[in-house]
Order: sequence, then structure tokens, then C-alpha cells
Amino acid sequence: MNNHESNIEEENKILHIGFDDTDSTNGRCTTHLAYLLTNTLVKKFKVNFIDFPLLIRLNPNIPLKTRGNGAVCLRIKGKRYDEIKEEAKYFIENYSDIGNGANPGLAFYEENSIANDIISLSNNAMDTVLSKQLAEKTAKKNSIQYHLFGKGHGLVGALAAIGCCLDVDHTYETIAYRKKENIGAIRKIDKSKVKKISDESFPNTFNNFDYRKKRVLIAPHGPDPVFCGIRGEDPLITTKFMENLQIDEDLDGYMAFRSNQGTNLHLTKERRLSRILPFTSGHINCQLITKPNVINGGHVIFYVKDNFNDILPVAVYEPTRLTKIAASLEIDDKIEIGYGAHIKSNKRTLNLEYLIIKELKEITYFKNPICEKCNKNMKSEGRNKGFQCPICKTKKNNEPKTVIKKDRGLICGGLYIPDPIAHRHLTKPYFRYNKEKKYDRKQILYLLNNTQWTSKK
Repeated sequence: MNNHESNIEEENKILHIGFDDTDSTNGRCTTHLAYLLTNTLVKKFKVNFIDFPLLIRLNPNIPLKTRGNGAVCLRIKGKRYDEIKEEAKYFIENYSDIGNGANPGLAFYEENSIANDIISLSNNAMDTVLSKQLAEKTAKKNSIQYHLFGKGHGLVGALAAIGCCLDVDHTYETIAYRKKENIGAIRKIDKSKVKKISDESFPNTFNNFDYRKKRVLIAPHGPDPVFCGIRGEDPLITTKFMENLQIDEDLDGYMAFRSNQGTNLHLTKERRLSRILPFTSGHINCQLITKPNVINGGHVIFYVKDNFNDILPVAVYEPTRLTKIAASLEIDDKIEIGYGAHIKSNKRTLNLEYLIIKELKEITYFKNPICEKCNKNMKSEGRNKGFQCPICKTKKNNEPKTVIKKDRGLICGGLYIPDPIAHRHLTKPYFRYNKEKKYDRKQILYLLNNTQWTSKK
């Protein structure tokens, strides 16, 4: 095969580049690394992207995770793949915070379709804990080239990002990045503009402003390169939102990602309570077996059972603003909850992420008859002795008490989720329920080809 034939065959292959765990609590950012690498791939190697850069948020409950637990996949077609791989390796080595605890993984997969076991690994990475050993085994089986840095835990995320085709519901985020000399400085954002543009762009953008707390939600607070990120349904709208903010700081540029953020993708699986492992995510239909108990800090704890009579405690934390709802539940109420499983006092505990009321127990109480003259509740004269009005002293000897159905203050079928300030990256906002997007490859390609989805000064 001559060089020309080799280049044609190579150009017809898709190169999937996955990486994760490049940041630490001290700084750096996996999406920023993706932004830098992407612009190099476009300008230096003239590659074609066959999808937006993918920002894939993984199981948020695992102990070994980066700040946002987000992995990235770049899917490209082009030439000089060997050089591209060396370039990607260079970026990981030089733009990861390995010296401060980052443990990156980098993977290259050259195929036009994704193998089923890579897709399976990706699905499991959304809600369970996977080992680096499993990731290495999967990579070797599928002839995936990979590189480990530090302890290499990021290989799991790298493969999970490659295997996540996002061929279901998805959202977008346009992220703006700071110049190196501004990293660590206070981010100056006009709160009134954020609120105004959020109002105007709703429901096509979400979780940009907390109306209860009057707080801006688009900017992180740490020493990382992200200035702000705008989340929404359309990359044209999220990018326009960012541009309309008229940010004073001289930014390095921006990039739009397609993502699983705001989709509840980590809560899709249902398991019986006895099979829920620590640090996993999912949902469960269950029934209360204890009254909710309010503990120090305003948090609420109650116990539930499933159809197999397995039992676990559920914790509802005050910052979610769901504690009042949780405290109104009663024994025998039937509910569905989204959860993250953790260990509390050596016990598995389900931290509540959403609540749906399935069936409410009817609670009744008895009320004394009302005096027809004074319109006041009468008082009992004793067992079988009738009632007397405390005002006019009118008596009723044979009047029965009235049975009253208690207003529970809850809606059967009602959905309750945390306030935006307590949302995780994957938390689905209220307005996205029953409005999830269907995967449309042609629409994604149209947006990709008609959006200035990356810009670097």
C-alpha cells in the first residue's frame, strides 16, 4: 500500500480521543485542556470534528473523582493520526496538574463504531464504581492505545467518555476560559445581566441564576481556568448568552460542549435495596416504614422498604430545601427517589436527589361539632356525655364527631427536586422533565457546521 492509499484509509477512520482526571483541587481543568487541544487539532492538523467535543459527567458519588467528575471525548477525522496522538500526549503531560495529585488517563480508539463492551463500561461509569484494572482490560481487548499518568485513574473516565455516544437526551454548555495571567483573580460578573439574560433565554438555558438566593451560578470560585459556563438546550443560544454578558475581562476564548449535564443519566437504573452498593447512583420505588426524623442541622432521616422487604435509611439534607417536604411524609407513603448511596456510621444510606410522590396514606382525625349560634367548636363533656359550647353553654348530647381528612400539603404524583444551588451537574431541572431531547444526528451535524463552537484569540 503506498502513502496516498494509506492516507485515504486513515482519513476514513474516526479517531476517538478520551481523557480524564487532569485537574486537582489546586487548579487546572479537563475542559480547558480539551479547549487547548481542540484548537491545535483544528489549526495545526486541519481535522474535521464529527461531533461537538463531549463533556461527560460520571457517577458523582465515587470517592476518587475530580471536582466536577467530567471526562472529555473528541471525535475527529483527518490525517497524521500518529502525530495527533503525540500532540495529545504532550498536552496531557504539560497541562495536567499531575504534581498536585491529578491522575490522568488518555485513550485513542480508531473505529467508525463503538464496541459494545466500551458502551457497557460507559453506562456503568455513570452510576457505579469501576476499577482501573477493568478499564485496562477493556482497552487491551479492543486494541485501544492508552497512556497512564500518575496513578492513571483517569483511564476509566477516558474510556467512559469514548463509549458515551450521547444518543439519548443531551444538553450543551459553552465555557469561557481565562488568560493565564488572570487565573486566580476574582471573576467580575454583572449579576443583573446574568438575571436578565436568564429570564430572556429561559427555558433554553438553565441553572445560570438562583432566584431564591439571588446568586450567580455560572462561575466557579476556585483557581481554575474557567471564567464561566452557560448551560442550555442549544449551542447557538448558550454562546449568544455568554457574548451578551459583555464580560470586561480579556478572555482567552470559549468552546461549546455537548453533554449529559442536566439529564439525570446517573439515576436511570433501579436496583433492589439489598443490592445497592456504596457510592452508586440510581432510583428506587419504595414505601416509608418510619416517620421522618429531623436531626441536628435540620436534616431529615427516614427508613424505606422495597417490594422485597429490604430496608435502608434515606437522608435529606437541609441545603436541598427538600427537608420540609420530607418531614411531611408518613409511614406507608409510597414514593420514588433518586439517590446517591453513601456510608454513614458504617451503614449504607441513600442521599436523596429527587422525590416523586406515588401514593399518599390517607390520614383522618375527629373534630368536635360546631355550635350553630356561636360558630365555635364545642367541648366534650366527657365520654358519652355529649358536647357543650364554651360561649353560650348550648349542649348537644347525641351529635357525633366529624371525621376530617387531613390535608397533607403534598401532591400525589408531585415531583420535588433540590434548589438550583444544590444541583449537581447531572441533576435534571424541573422544566426538562417530559421535554427531553430525542437524538437527531442530522440536527447535531447542522449545529456543528453552523455554530462558531470554538474561538481562541
